[in-house]
Amino acid sequence: MLRYIAPLVVFMGMVLMFWIGLGKDPQKLPSALLDKPAPAFNLPQLHKANANFAPEELKGKVWVLNVWASWCAACRSEHPLFMELARRGEVTMVGLNYKDQINDAKTWLRQLGDPYVLSVSDLAGTVGIDYGVYGVPESFLIDKEGVIRYKHVGPVSRQDWNTIIKPKIKELEG
Repeated sequence: MLRYIAPLVVFMGMVLMFWIGLGKDPQKLPSALLDKPAPAFNLPQLHKANANFAPEELKGKVWVLNVWASWCAACRSEHPLFMELARRGEVTMVGLNYKDQINDAKTWLRQLGDPYVLSVSDLAGTVGIDYGVYGVPESFLIDKEGVIRYKHVGPVSRQDWNTIIKPKIKELEG
């Protein structure tokens, strides 16, 4: 009798986990880094191979780290909004080019425009791992002290920008 009940209990447990998971918003994946210092890194800049960038260079500024790649279709959908934000000077945005070929990334930015003050190249994806990146695109709002205050999973829409991210930036810039 136990040999029939045990698989049934396991199956019912899996069904319950899937049922609970279906009700969750994938945009609100938990981040262990929220309200913690952004992980340090020192990566080569995409357009200046002999120059590196480290997040501490932006201490004192509220900024966004956007994780993107030329092979990412969803990155293409948020890109026009980022170009608009760059033209208006709404936020300092740094690109983290994730597991991408350098020439492909440069070509993508040349064709679509470059909204970033700079992009760094994370060829191996190690910085992405440090930031808990699930996939691209993802964006991190970092405060003046270098603390992650918001993580956005997936492409940033105009509604996301206007109702979530922009108000948080205004609050942090105080």
